[in-house]
Amino acid sequence: MEPEVRVLRLAGGFGRARCLLAAASWLPCVALGLALGSELLLTALPAHHCGSDPARAPSACLPLSYPESVPRAGSYDSRPCSRGWYYAQPAADLLRSPVTQRNLVCEDDWKLPLEQVDHLLGWLLGCVLLGPGCDWFGRRAVFVGSLVLATGLGAGEALVASFPALLILRLLRGGALAGASLALYVARLELCDPPNRLAFSMGAGLFSVVGILLLPGLALLAQDWHLLQGLSALTTGLLLLFWGLISGGIRASFLHSLVPSDPSFYWPYFLVAGLEAAATIFLLLTVDLWGRRSVLLLSTLILGLASLLLLAGAQYLPSWTVLFLSVLGLLASQAVSALSSLFSAEVFPTVIRGAGLGLVLGAGFLGQAAAPLTKMHGRHGFFLQHVVFTSFALLALLCILLLPESRGRALPQSLQDADRLHRSPLLRGCPHQDLLPLLPASLPGAGTQLVQEG
Repeated sequence: MEPEVRVLRLAGGFGRARCLLAAASWLPCVALGLALGSELLLTALPAHHCGSDPARAPSACLPLSYPESVPRAGSYDSRPCSRGWYYAQPAADLLRSPVTQRNLVCEDDWKLPLEQVDHLLGWLLGCVLLGPGCDWFGRRAVFVGSLVLATGLGAGEALVASFPALLILRLLRGGALAGASLALYVARLELCDPPNRLAFSMGAGLFSVVGILLLPGLALLAQDWHLLQGLSALTTGLLLLFWGLISGGIRASFLHSLVPSDPSFYWPYFLVAGLEAAATIFLLLTVDLWGRRSVLLLSTLILGLASLLLLAGAQYLPSWTVLFLSVLGLLASQAVSALSSLFSAEVFPTVIRGAGLGLVLGAGFLGQAAAPLTKMHGRHGFFLQHVVFTSFALLALLCILLLPESRGRALPQSLQDADRLHRSPLLRGCPHQDLLPLLPASLPGAGTQLVQEG
């Protein structure tokens, strides 16, 4: 045990009061999970047909054009659907959604992935821009300010009328929610001593899964996306009472291999939420036992192997093998995503922890934002996207070997403290420890000596 940990415990640093405060920080994660998962429900595409003659069309978009009521002699002209669209039971149990209100189908269906990318880019920008704000203005100031903005912008989304205005509000609200989530994560980590950091960080992830699982029930009760958005803004506002790499992008590849045809909406939704909970429990059982770096290396290795096998032989493998590799890859991607956040927050020193963690989380949202872009071009770029993210996963294996082990260590406070972190061996039985620092030590007299020798 390090001296800082002994002093903290002797002084009653992580006593009952801090333990309760760290546990209370889990509750806002439910509202943040509701806000992040709402994008899938708001953009769910229900079965639909044009109001002219639904029985004539073999597919949903063919009734978009129908014959004129009085055709000219020797011609058979068509015109756009002007009699309104009819929607079957909505895919996400919302009788009114942005899709049905604005008829974002057929020739306008490109607006759906645009809205998804817009929302994820908001989270990305919030992580990158508000991360340094946590270091400059403090964790509490960014948390409270972000919640105030997110509450107002969420209420504005429920009242907005035009689609461009909705895109702007969702972008800004995503950034505000990202700032609140980032500030809460860093504050929770700094509140805990080294033996309890893993448990409280993974506990927050489980509460976020609870919010995702509660969202379909709220949608079933609300029935209207305006009311659902208003409830999301209300839960975000209630959080003001508390004021006192790669894995995100490759996840879409595994989901595509798992459900290649059009499935029911809730099958992939609950599958991802369940695997996220399973990955969190896996990390709780293994990370403190085996170490951060070993589990991250193992999860990334499984992620890369599953992705390579699906990339090379998905057309030739049996269906049960594709199912197994897809589920395994999704589980590994969830584990890599959660552990990367914890690992990076423990390695970055306090003076730049918010900025560093913001860049790591922003990279994850960048990967997620790349997935909806393939839908805009009929998934023609899906194979190339899978190749790129698989290559990144294999490259990450080499980078993990350069990281130190942060298990049981006090958080570095300054850049000098971070520079003194050493790479420990992956195996406990190794007799020699690698004492090389992360960054090469600067030698003040090296330049003078070279000049004298020259």
